[in-house]
Amino acid sequence: MRFLASLLLTVAAVQAHYTFPKLVVNGKAEEKDWSVTRMTKNANSKQGVENPTSADIRCYTTQDAGSVTEVPAGATVHYISTQQINHPGPTQYYLAKVPSGSSAAKWDGSGAVWFKISTTMPFMDKNKQMTWPGQNDYITTNATIPASVPSGEYLLRVEQIALHLAMKSNGAQFYLACSQIRITGGGNGTPGPLVSLPGAYKSSDPGILVDLGKIKVEEYKPPGPAVWSG
Repeated sequence: MRFLASLLLTVAAVQAHYTFPKLVVNGKAEEKDWSVTRMTKNANSKQGVENPTSADIRCYTTQDAGSVTEVPAGATVHYISTQQINHPGPTQYYLAKVPSGSSAAKWDGSGAVWFKISTTMPFMDKNKQMTWPGQNDYITTNATIPASVPSGEYLLRVEQIALHLAMKSNGAQFYLACSQIRITGGGNGTPGPLVSLPGAYKSSDPGILVDLGKIKVEEYKPPGPAVWSG
């Protein structure tokens, strides 16, 4: 009986976690899981990254994807989740432009190259619980690729930060993925501020180390740089 109880708890814990294996661009999903999106180390375990200063915070990659997909500037993007996104916390999107001479299919995203293009903010639901857009959905919230972002190859990164255990250091869980994309029809914008991953986050950031039961909705500040919308 103890073994069965332990097994059920393990299964429940895994079901409460998730991965984002499939990018959707303007309503069209990539052909199959991990074909454009890089397979993450938690593809089987579903466990999130808990140390925001570790190298895994960038893309959590176990292997690069086989393809690069075209994404028009101004497109709407989101990800399909393997499980319900049932933990409270923000969803954020970043882009990083691939340097000249390299390819999105191989580049590792190192350096101060990442800029944020979207984040979500909490609200109080009918049960007086702090809730985020997209919570309890099977897809991440939408983001828009800024129309003025320059054309070229990029890594697109999504993260959902689960804050249900964030009252202790390294208690927040980062569920994330990176996709290999080629932005077309872009503009002349200058994205920024640019940050490194790891480097942009600290374990003590107020948006990462936080007790949701002790703050007001308007007091929550998501981690990382300001959003660049073009």
